[in-house]
Amino acid sequence: MSIEICELTDSFLSEAVAVWNEVVEDGAAFPQDKPLDMSSGAEFFASQSFTGVAYDISSKEVMGIYILHPNNVGRCGHICNASYAVKKTHRGKHIGEKLVTHCVKKAGELGFKILQFNAVVSTNTPALNLYKKLGFTRLGVIPGGFLMKDGHYEDIIPHYLLLDKK
Repeated sequence: MSIEICELTDSFLSEAVAVWNEVVEDGAAFPQDKPLDMSSGAEFFASQSFTGVAYDISSKEVMGIYILHPNNVGRCGHICNASYAVKKTHRGKHIGEKLVTHCVKKAGELGFKILQFNAVVSTNTPALNLYKKLGFTRLGVIPGGFLMKDGHYEDIIPHYLLLDKK
């Protein structure tokens, strides 16, 4: 399996929406609580500074996606934020690491200075381990900051990475 990451195109839109919706429907990582349809997905992904798609070169199967956008405006507009989704059948294959690494590079190319994650759920061990491996700094814990699908609350752990050091 050979993976490439490119900017989202219409040919990948349907699969990208499906991968995104898997995470939304799991209810354990993304703040969104409603899945995207093709129209809202096209609009949502187009509104980002960049939407990246990880796909298998031979089969063209979408394995993961990420969105990158400003975290704030004006005097804080140099800080970006991103979210990552890996297709359930391809988790544990380092696709998330490829997505984050590509995102860090793309964020720098777009002029951002800091990549910040506002709400890494404390139960998302694979993401926490990956961000530690890649040199992100944990900012602390926000108790009960994330409402899980089953109605209980989990802590969130914001992270950041200085991009000019990469």
